[in-house]
Amino acid sequence: MGRLTSCSLTLLLLLASLIQGRMVNGEDGRPSCSRCDLNLSCNCSHGGFTQVPMVTDQALILDLSFNNITLVTQDDLMGYSRLRVLNLHGNRIAVIHTSAFDALWSLEELDLSDNQLKTLSYKWFKKLGVLQQLNLLNNPYSHLSSNSSFHGLVRLRRLMFGGPALKELRRGDLLGVTELDELTVHANNLARYDSGTLGDIWPLGHITLSLQGPFLTNVTLAAAVLADISYPETLITLEDIHLIGNQSVQPFRESAKKRIRQISFRNLSVSDESIVDFLVVTDGVPLSLISIKDAQLTGEGRWEKANRTDHKSIDEFFLQNTVILDAFKFTAFLQLGFLLNYPRKLSIINCGVFVMPCKTSRMLVNLQYLDLSSNLLTDLTIAESLCHGQETLKQLRVLNISGNPLKVSVYSLKLYLLITRHQTSLNWLQLNAFNLLLASNTEVLDLSYNDLKDISLSLPLLRELYLSGNKFQVLPNGQQFPNLQTLTMQFNTLNVFGLQDLQSYKRLESLQAGYNKFICTCDFVHFLQFELKEGGVVKLTDSKDSYACDSPFQLKGGAVSEVRLSIVVCHQVLFVSVCCGVALFFGLLLCILLWRLHAFWYIKMTWAWLKAKRSSHKQRKDTMDSEALLSFDAFVSYSEKDASWVENFLVPELEEPRYVDSNPLSLCLHKRDFLPGHAIVDNIISAIEHSRHTIFVLSENFVQSDWCRYELDFSHFWLFDAGGDAAILILLEPLSKDDVPKRFCKLRKLMSSTTYLEWPQEEDRRPEFWRSLRKALKRDDD
Repeated sequence: MGRLTSCSLTLLLLLASLIQGRMVNGEDGRPSCSRCDLNLSCNCSHGGFTQVPMVTDQALILDLSFNNITLVTQDDLMGYSRLRVLNLHGNRIAVIHTSAFDALWSLEELDLSDNQLKTLSYKWFKKLGVLQQLNLLNNPYSHLSSNSSFHGLVRLRRLMFGGPALKELRRGDLLGVTELDELTVHANNLARYDSGTLGDIWPLGHITLSLQGPFLTNVTLAAAVLADISYPETLITLEDIHLIGNQSVQPFRESAKKRIRQISFRNLSVSDESIVDFLVVTDGVPLSLISIKDAQLTGEGRWEKANRTDHKSIDEFFLQNTVILDAFKFTAFLQLGFLLNYPRKLSIINCGVFVMPCKTSRMLVNLQYLDLSSNLLTDLTIAESLCHGQETLKQLRVLNISGNPLKVSVYSLKLYLLITRHQTSLNWLQLNAFNLLLASNTEVLDLSYNDLKDISLSLPLLRELYLSGNKFQVLPNGQQFPNLQTLTMQFNTLNVFGLQDLQSYKRLESLQAGYNKFICTCDFVHFLQFELKEGGVVKLTDSKDSYACDSPFQLKGGAVSEVRLSIVVCHQVLFVSVCCGVALFFGLLLCILLWRLHAFWYIKMTWAWLKAKRSSHKQRKDTMDSEALLSFDAFVSYSEKDASWVENFLVPELEEPRYVDSNPLSLCLHKRDFLPGHAIVDNIISAIEHSRHTIFVLSENFVQSDWCRYELDFSHFWLFDAGGDAAILILLEPLSKDDVPKRFCKLRKLMSSTTYLEWPQEEDRRPEFWRSLRKALKRDDD
């Protein structure tokens, strides 16, 4: 019993391991992960592993993120020389052996972020000569290695390090890193920085800095960092900083000296005073891009000092997700309107803008791209913002005002017509309106997330059309867009579409139609599976999983690419036709078989016998004396070819006996005693029922006679019903059971179970034959 319990426990543990995608393998007890696909990518994340599991040595990608690994030993990664990507993000790794990564000669990406590494060792990376991306973010180390941790990583292009615990960056920490496409440094609590630490990295494409603490408490340190990374070609992104007052802006003087051209802010808290100071500090600097995402603005909107600054080089303003705190104290942005004289690209997204005064719009003389999406513009305020259709924004090529509470009205349609009439360069328009009147030279149109059910526009030059998030049930008519190349129809109410719909688009190359309410008919499923697998007339660029069935109910939620419909569903007419044909064939075959076996005659005789039986029972009710129903001593069943023997021998001997002690017997012969005008079958049944016995004169002729066979069958029915030994068999010639054809099953059975008399050819034996026959026919009163 104990052994059985132990086996059961082992089995349960094994099943639990398999459910997690891992199982114990090898003498050392190391787990293994079996979740590897055909591309040799092993996804072992969220597996609950406490040590590095074993996978195939051919793996190219190994994802071990979000496990509970605490240690990486020297042998854990041995044999994975082909591995290109290793992800150890989100574990609890505190110790890594100095030779743990020595076997990973082909490794290109390594992620050690969000672990418990308190120190970094340059020995980890000494054999990773082809490493291109390294992520060391959010580990509790306070400084980088005393020796250069990155020496020898000559191909490194993306480096990420730092975290809340990083306190100092010293000269030489990044020795060996000379060229990067992207550098990310999280140093919100940085307390020490040696000038020049980041200065040797050049060229530097994009740097992301988190310097919250230095900008608040140590602007000298922040200035030193900015001085080392500010290059005209480098995009600088600053995260998690607070610019409050003149002092916090001073570090940008170092960037201004280096003539930076692009600067971006994320998660910014800034006052109006600091914005003015920033514009003053960067006065005359050739800034071409200013981007602000996720910002909080405080103050009262005082911009007077900024009016005297020069920012003619600005080419793009990007502002997204900005909130004004204490908005009721804020005046306006009109005094900053001079900044809009120069940009060609302006994006103000989800910032609560409800109007842009016409006076401001007139300043946008060079504007080619305007994005005011997801704001609070209405039909009236957009009219003011676009100067009621007057000749403004002449250079505008792209206009996006989607996501605003615009409504369709006669006024708004006239306004859009006036706008597009004056914008001869406009080739991209994104609106929240229905049945819009657009310029005939529009090339890109985005009408996403409205309530459109149809579109009646003819745009011969349109190349891209975006209609996601509407209520289309069918694809738009492609003849309206002869040059359309890209069509997006996701999140509508499309039921089906087919080859004919796609062929109406002469030049369509890309279609996204996922996430709709598809009715999975046979034709649609077959068509879409072919398009997804083979890439037919148009390329479906969204994922296969986005095409799911909404009906019928049994297929709801299933991916169309995985649906398998039976022939019964898809080819009902063919299926019914084939079934009917097969049934007809087998029915015909059965009829032929029954005909060959005389089954129809048997059925007819059985019915006749049942009728006769019923008639007999009725007669017995009327006459209690059953003997009155018996008119003959025997009914003689014989072949017509044996009639001479019956008439010359049998009848004279039984009805006219030559011996005095023999009583005459009455025989029923079909020639003599059958009633004329009655059916033969009725006569046969009546003769058998009204005779005490039935004599079968057996010969080859009898076997060949169908009527004799029917008489035999009816006799068998009657004898079975009446009981007793009423059948008498006479063999005129030698005839064994095996000589009788198998189709005479009843005769063969009767010959096996009943004693029969053989007609002797010798005359001296015939008296004995007649005595035996008379004895068999003897009445009870004889």
